[in-house]
Amino acid sequence: MDQLKVHNSLKPGAPVPFVPIEPGKVSWNYAQTDIIRRIMRDYFGFKIKFVMNITDIDDKIILKTRRQKLLELEKSKTYTESELSKLAAQAFQAYAQGNLPELLKHFDGSDLSPGNYARDIIREGKPGDDETKMKMHINNLNAATKAIQDNRIFGGADEILLPYLDSLYKHTIDARDHTIFTDVTQYWEADFMKDMDALNIMRPDVVTRVTTYVPQIATFVEKIVQKGFAYEADGSVYFDIAAFEKAGNPYARLRPESRNDKALQEEGEGSLSKNLGGKRGAGDFALWKKSKSGEPSWPSPWGEGRPGWHIECSVMASDVLGAHIDIHSGGIDLAFPHHDNELAQSEAYYCENGHEHIWVNYFMHMGHLSISGSKMSKSLKNFQTIQDALKTDFTPRGMRIVFLLSRWNQGIEISPDMRTMAEGWESSLNSFFIKAKSHIAEANGRSVTEDVKSLSLNGSGDELQVALKNAEAEMQAALLDSFDTPRAMRCIDKLIKDFNIHEHAHKTNMDVRGLENIARWITKMVGIFGLDANASPPHGGIGWASTSSNSNLSPAEIVAPYAEVLKRVKAEVNSLNVHSETLDQLLSTNPETEFEPLSRKSNNPETLALPYLRNISRIRDTLRTLAPTSTSKKQILIFSDQIRDSDLLNLGVYLDDRPDNQPALIKFIPASELLAQKEEKAAKEREKAAQKEKVRLDRERVEFERTEKAKNSHLEMYKGDEKWSAWDADGIPTRTKEGEDVPKSALKKLRKDWEKQKKVHEEWKAKNGT
Repeated sequence: MDQLKVHNSLKPGAPVPFVPIEPGKVSWNYAQTDIIRRIMRDYFGFKIKFVMNITDIDDKIILKTRRQKLLELEKSKTYTESELSKLAAQAFQAYAQGNLPELLKHFDGSDLSPGNYARDIIREGKPGDDETKMKMHINNLNAATKAIQDNRIFGGADEILLPYLDSLYKHTIDARDHTIFTDVTQYWEADFMKDMDALNIMRPDVVTRVTTYVPQIATFVEKIVQKGFAYEADGSVYFDIAAFEKAGNPYARLRPESRNDKALQEEGEGSLSKNLGGKRGAGDFALWKKSKSGEPSWPSPWGEGRPGWHIECSVMASDVLGAHIDIHSGGIDLAFPHHDNELAQSEAYYCENGHEHIWVNYFMHMGHLSISGSKMSKSLKNFQTIQDALKTDFTPRGMRIVFLLSRWNQGIEISPDMRTMAEGWESSLNSFFIKAKSHIAEANGRSVTEDVKSLSLNGSGDELQVALKNAEAEMQAALLDSFDTPRAMRCIDKLIKDFNIHEHAHKTNMDVRGLENIARWITKMVGIFGLDANASPPHGGIGWASTSSNSNLSPAEIVAPYAEVLKRVKAEVNSLNVHSETLDQLLSTNPETEFEPLSRKSNNPETLALPYLRNISRIRDTLRTLAPTSTSKKQILIFSDQIRDSDLLNLGVYLDDRPDNQPALIKFIPASELLAQKEEKAAKEREKAAQKEKVRLDRERVEFERTEKAKNSHLEMYKGDEKWSAWDADGIPTRTKEGEDVPKSALKKLRKDWEKQKKVHEEWKAKNGT
């Protein structure tokens, strides 16, 4: 096999060869990489140890859970209406001052509405992150204004109350009561896992949580201090970048251009880390933080405190995977400072005698999810939950297809166009699987002794075999090239198009074996990509794996509905009194002889149903052949449609009639889809009939109006109009109501209209004998 190459953030540019620390095995720190993980495991054959770190006490979690707790306590208090209004006004002012100080210049304290200011600064089009954040703050203030006016402050103005209450009461939180924070994170962890299951994302091999690692973290930090790469200041411990580099170690290897970015440094330290003084260098980052009021704390050699954000992942990943890790991954926004700081502190911990230590070999950074050009983010409140997306816009498979259609390291723009593209790809694949299984089943059923492989070429050449070979080579090239899934998806799409061309050109001599090989290979690839939640390695079979809806039924119970339809069909044919040698033979055929051996080997509903469906389909095909010369032609055709459009449709089976006396193809399609298609067709027919009726009524109306107009005599047509005061012998106006002569230009037009009316009126009289 050619060399697998991956994009490695430690070596920017083209993909680099992937060489694991231990051949055939990969140690991996988890983050949103399910598709790549499956490809490495099921396509390239690596054995992977996958670790997911859960940070359950970082600054954002502490702030969010603490504020929510304080809000709940506040709601339990008794307020007068004026006291509550005062609280809301103070919270509004504090929120505006803290987030949009310019806003306060545009209105006085008596007017809380920021609406005019909002309209001035919010522009149309795609916003950047800064403008999105500004919109979020303004929307929060607008919502709070309306809530205050409607006297529903709790529930409507929570977004401005949360930070204000936190500033007043955070000191009341018990720092040793960690359950305030961990109860919430455990709930969201369970919710997260539920979402991952819904998207068919494999669970990690190991899950680590910060709150169970605090003693180990303190020990880890202490060793870094002892090596001279960290220092204590006022109860906090900071990583000493200058000392680390002086010892010959590189810092900010992932994003060297960002190492002096103050905004990113502050974001990496966390919103609760402000006013922690004593840092020697501007870029030095906290390994251990002195806990302030309202923050959880643990004992340490430096006093009561809590772990820094970056150190958590280093300690947990190292504990499970050791001093060397093959792959570390996460979102691109974590590259600096989070992952750069992880690298530095871990390498400082493990390095000996000044020798550089390589902690991670490959960093794989995922691109952002974007909506309307702005990064999807909870802090920007422009995100959509997975549960909401699955309820409204996507199926689990559809969402995975969207990810597959984009390069993992380049980001994804969630848009209607992307959704349409994903739906089109899935629809094409569904259609292919249905046709493939139909053709293979039809070929297998031509005779009891005939084998599909004996039908392999059948005079149609080896073009499908060549197409598959080319697709396999293209797929390998795509996946070797840093898991280029868009190219891989195009490869599958092209192979399906190649088959469609072959099918059209070889209606009666199709390469069935070639089709089967293609179908099995595509089934394997979509299984590897995680597009079938019911499939598992080695991803055999053809098409999407069936659900377990029939798992509790015996084979006899599975085929009972199909056997019942066959029984009714045979009874109806006997009542039609239509005979032929072929038809009589089919009516005497007993599918039970095929079912019995099958039932001992398979529980697949489609496989078990085929003997009955073939019998039904062949009876129907034979009837349609006999219909043109039969005295029961009308009844036969009605009965034929009933079998296809009612009896079998309700069982999730469609008989696709083909030209040139070819037998109908048996297609298994979910009954819900068939019924939806039937209703859509009926709706179009109703719409067509309604449009036809409208045209008829419009035509009748026009004809009625024309007839009514023709009844009016040309001699009287102008007599009732108040615009005129005198007329000639033909009834054409000669003077206006003011007594003036009708202008020649107007008289010409009046005469022309009079001539037209005279003609239609005389035709009407002649037609009606008047």
